[in-house]
Amino acid sequence: MPIPLRQNLKVASYLVRQRLAKKDKFPLIVELEPLFSCNLACPGCGKIQYPTEVLRKRLTVEEAVGAIEESGAPMVSIAGGEPLLHPQIEQIVKELIKRKRFVYLCTNAILLKRRIERFSPSPYFSWVVHLDGLRERHDQAVDREGVFDTAVEAIKLAKSKGFRVTTNSTFFTTDSPKTVREVLDFLNDELKVDAMMISPAYAYEKAPDQDHFLGVRQTRELFSKAFADGRRKKWRLNHTPLFLDFLEGKEDYQCTPWGIPSYSIFGWQRPCYLMGDGYAETYKELVETTDWSKYGRGNDPRCDNCMAHCGYEPSAVMATTKSLRQSLRAAVGTH
Repeated sequence: MPIPLRQNLKVASYLVRQRLAKKDKFPLIVELEPLFSCNLACPGCGKIQYPTEVLRKRLTVEEAVGAIEESGAPMVSIAGGEPLLHPQIEQIVKELIKRKRFVYLCTNAILLKRRIERFSPSPYFSWVVHLDGLRERHDQAVDREGVFDTAVEAIKLAKSKGFRVTTNSTFFTTDSPKTVREVLDFLNDELKVDAMMISPAYAYEKAPDQDHFLGVRQTRELFSKAFADGRRKKWRLNHTPLFLDFLEGKEDYQCTPWGIPSYSIFGWQRPCYLMGDGYAETYKELVETTDWSKYGRGNDPRCDNCMAHCGYEPSAVMATTKSLRQSLRAAVGTH
């Protein structure tokens, strides 16, 4: 099972509490961005296009932890930018683990070997290493040779030290069912990572490369063919079965942007991690003052081709909790 039982039980109890409290909007996981600076300049990413004065800013430990406590979310994904560039990142992680939050620290792994001794293995902690394909494909995606080999070495090191390791792979029009299968087979069977996350790329408005983002039809075609022989059942994918069905076009949902909100140096981002329509000071303000009806496919043109997990995984989770059959399917990891 790619998601540990401890985490499944905590998230399940959290969902029950929200339902009993009759809350209709609540975070499953917070995308925490303690900085935007990075040691790579990936052409498909719009985060590092901010001016220098913004790239130099950092969230304090108190700001980062306070936002997560205020939201109440059981899980935190620390992204950026490159989080390992933050001088206090290990303190942020320690404080969140102390509060029994499940922490996913996203990294391109360039600095992981030098920073790993600052961290300790924990059932509440996982490295998330960015890998968009095998050597040539990944190095092309990050626009630097040698990064794939560095990431693979870092994954092996982290595993040898007892850390849980997850990977995150983003796919573009330059991918094919074959390249999707190749990287997931490699991660699953050769590197034996604990879990894998996948997502079609979102078309950041500021991204230098605007020519290779997948549309809805292309996404469904890519994943339905990649999953055609039932191979997804053997991969340790860190997703609900219904989200994978969604990628294949077997299910369709409305986006749930409040389910994985983003907090950064600017505050809580409206309406989601991928789109910036202003900021709120608190999660409560974000939920109560954002016009959610304006967003999603059919409502905002920027959403029309989005099938990213940050918007649709929460939708799949909500659909799963409403069905006993789907809940059992998710619990046993039947993809």
